[in-house]
Amino acid sequence: MPEAPPDPRPPVVTPSRVLAGLCLLAPFVALLWVDSYSRLTPAFIGIPFFYWYQMAWVPVTAALTYAAYVLVRREERARKAGDAK
Repeated sequence: MPEAPPDPRPPVVTPSRVLAGLCLLAPFVALLWVDSYSRLTPAFIGIPFFYWYQMAWVPVTAALTYAAYVLVRREERARKAGDAK
């Protein structure tokens, strides 16, 4: 099976891709650093901090993942439009 020819252009590191990477990295850092939220207080509607902090990150992570997706897609579209000229 013939191999595809290598892409002559090197991968591009742009500010929007770095920002997208930071959007994806933030939830990992926040949730893997357990000492920052391993406590019971302050409680929210009777739920210990340990649990509601983790659950609060669910929609935040979804929003950050969507933001990273939008940033990368916008850059890809701009790059393809620039290549077409």
